Amino acid sequence: MNFWDFKRSSASVRLLVEFGQERGLDVAKLLARSGLKEADLADLSIEVDASQELCVVGNLIRACRQPGLGLEVGMRYNFASYGLWGLGLISSATAGEAMALALRFVPLTFAFCRISGALDGEVYTVGFEAPEVEPAVQRFLVERDVAAAARLMKEVLGPEFVLSRFTLQHTVERGVGRLEHLVRGVGVRPEFGARSNSLSFDGRLLALRLPQANPVTVAMCERACEELLERRRARLGTGEFLRQYLAAAPLNMAPDLHHAARALGLSDRTFKRRLQEEGLTFRGLSAEVRGRQANQLLEDETLSLTDIAERMGFSDLSSFSQAYKRWFGVAPSVGRGSSIGLQIVGYTIRSFEEL
Repeated sequence: MNFWDFKRSSASVRLLVEFGQERGLDVAKLLARSGLKEADLADLSIEVDASQELCVVGNLIRACRQPGLGLEVGMRYNFASYGLWGLGLISSATAGEAMALALRFVPLTFAFCRISGALDGEVYTVGFEAPEVEPAVQRFLVERDVAAAARLMKEVLGPEFVLSRFTLQHTVERGVGRLEHLVRGVGVRPEFGARSNSLSFDGRLLALRLPQANPVTVAMCERACEELLERRRARLGTGEFLRQYLAAAPLNMAPDLHHAARALGLSDRTFKRRLQEEGLTFRGLSAEVRGRQANQLLEDETLSLTDIAERMGFSDLSSFSQAYKRWFGVAPSVGRGSSIGLQIVGYTIRSFEEL
């Protein structure tokens, strides 16, 4: 399953907001256009979808403009950040069993990268495939996910565990000099411009016995993770999957039906049939998501209509205006007012299927 397949705990968003607050950033600006309020972060029953967390990530990146930001944020995640999944890891009998449990239930984490692990000769490598999101957000997420995993390994697997390599595909940014904390925390300096995003260690370390092993606790956590994974799968219909998938894609690279079907592991025909069974169409949901994204950008008064058209991948302002009129029946300049925008969204959701 992929990161957009179901909702997630709000704990990661809360951590991102707390990080921003420490730097003097306003909570409202960090949550802007995410559909979340500050009170939601204190409610343990609140779940967020991938697009909401991505929105907060984007706000944090634009506000901080700091090279290596993802590495610094990633070091804030510890086993307690992950709830029962993290408790299951630290309660496992060996490092190998902890790695197996981690990879089995990785969809329950906050990772946006697709994570896999394999033993190649004497070296075990955990790979992180970058998500298909906007470049700046992608860089942050890769840095965060790899750094968070590196810290988690050190924390869970004990003082005898040593990483041998920490690699990132993207090149080092000018100004990335605040790596000392990360190096102290994980024991190895990141290598930039590598062939893959990965963490490697001596495969013999998989046999390490963990100091807090507890078979009863790990069995309870495993059962709870299985139940949570199944509940989230059952709740997510094809239409909701498509909404989250489209919302998580780069604004200027809206996926077509074929790519969306492939992401779900379905043929085009089966994908369309499942949407029809839910009374939906790809075109209608695509218009819904794109329209919502356009209105979120229109709320930002610092962006001109031309800027918004460019961000959304339109060739020019005229093309964007025509699309907006198809979606909402009015020009984007009219939809710029928040109160009008809300009325338009309500109207459009009812009329998308007529397009």
